[in-house]
Amino acid sequence: YWLLKVKRPVFLSVIVLLIGFRYIGSLYKFSGSKDSEQANQISLMSFNVRLFNVYDWIDSEGISKKAMKFISSENPDIICFQEFHPDPDVFNEAYPYKFEDVSGERMKHGQAIWSKYDFLNKGSITFENTANSAIYADLITGSDTIRVYNVHLQSSGISSQADNIDQNSSKRLLKRVTETFKMQQDQAEKVVAHMKSSPYKIIVCGDFNNTAYSYVYNLIKGDLNDAFEVGGHGFGRTFAFRYFPVRIDFILSDQDFSVNGFKTYDIRLSDHFPIKAELTLDSD
Repeated sequence: YWLLKVKRPVFLSVIVLLIGFRYIGSLYKFSGSKDSEQANQISLMSFNVRLFNVYDWIDSEGISKKAMKFISSENPDIICFQEFHPDPDVFNEAYPYKFEDVSGERMKHGQAIWSKYDFLNKGSITFENTANSAIYADLITGSDTIRVYNVHLQSSGISSQADNIDQNSSKRLLKRVTETFKMQQDQAEKVVAHMKSSPYKIIVCGDFNNTAYSYVYNLIKGDLNDAFEVGGHGFGRTFAFRYFPVRIDFILSDQDFSVNGFKTYDIRLSDHFPIKAELTLDSD
């Protein structure tokens, strides 16, 4: 009887909240696993570095040096960079094995994988009509070999400050976003097709430029584990959007990996925040 007395907008709002509650874990974790050092543990960081601030989006000098100092302090075994830009200050002797797939006449940029583990194989997945791409590397980690994918899907071009979103531009924005999602779908399908051919257990990370509620995320994720959902804590914000937290950067792993810990770093070196997962490949 009381349901009939509730105003329709309020009732609908409650229904939406109840439906949405099941998805809260995709953005917010009330508790997570504590970081615990395990034998044969692998630590992997994913970070969209936005060309190391080459165009001075952030009002701070020496971003590339600060980024290298940050990486040294966190010391991950593997780093996957998106929007990587070669720079004299961008180096770290702790990573002797590097795959930097960059292109561009005026500004070279692309994706990169730095590793403490030797490469058995490496390659690129080219996307049509865009500078975005995916790369992969087969890494020899002790007695195991794993494949790491570093993915950068198409961007909608929406600023993290969102100042360019207004009523007059809403139609253009809708058209652009629709076109972007179609490109993302094509790109994600290429990545998934390549993943299916992998002879090794896989880790997929990168900037998907879409949320955990999206089709492309769920297509790539499949039955992989989302490290944030397993080991994260609090808001999983990875993009510095002005109005609300957005998680568009991910680390996904084969179910044979245990997630021992996950961290999102609140450090302003880009318009994205770096993320890191601690993983262990379970023994057969």
